[in-house]
Amino acid sequence: MSELAATELSAPDIAARIEHDINIGILSPGAWLKQVDLERRYGCTRLDVRQALDALVGKRLVRHVPNRGYHVSEFDAQRINEIYEIRAILEVATAESIVANVTDESLERLRERAAVFEHATNYGMLAEQNAANQAFHRELLLLCPNRELADLILEMRQRIPIAVQGRWSSGARMRKSISDHYRIIDAIAARDVAQLKLLIADHILNNRPDAARPREHAKAG
Repeated sequence: MSELAATELSAPDIAARIEHDINIGILSPGAWLKQVDLERRYGCTRLDVRQALDALVGKRLVRHVPNRGYHVSEFDAQRINEIYEIRAILEVATAESIVANVTDESLERLRERAAVFEHATNYGMLAEQNAANQAFHRELLLLCPNRELADLILEMRQRIPIAVQGRWSSGARMRKSISDHYRIIDAIAARDVAQLKLLIADHILNNRPDAARPREHAKAG
């Protein structure tokens, strides 16, 4: 990435750029983040770098080790599994409000988002697939009136970098995700809250990377 003049970027801008580079694997898990290198890389001040890193510590993408500095967070199987389990709890909790607020127009938008994801899965790169998947779930969460809950879910969905998720991606898992999206839409259209809860839980827990699944779930899905 080319260097930019220090006056062009604020601390939030720097945080977004560092997050992007973590997400796509330019800054890999466990890598130490030297502030002087980041100043040169992003063309900003030391204060902006420090504020950006502290913001990413809050999002748990970066870790601060006292007297040593900052490094990109690492994601072992246990941590990935815990994130998926939290996501399942939170997203299942939205089912009733989603069904209560659905309209014909919102169903059509969900179908459009599902079709975009299917196309990206068949023809796009990993970043495109991730963007299309996130767009589907953002559209789904627009039906949840509890914005704090919706925002927390979106944050949790982005907590594991694409580069880390990509290590375990497979054609079978991506095809399952396509099918899951359409089945979720069908359950919403039928106003079937119980079925929607089951589908959401299955969509999350049985799409975990194999390496992150507890042994009892390893053969599921």
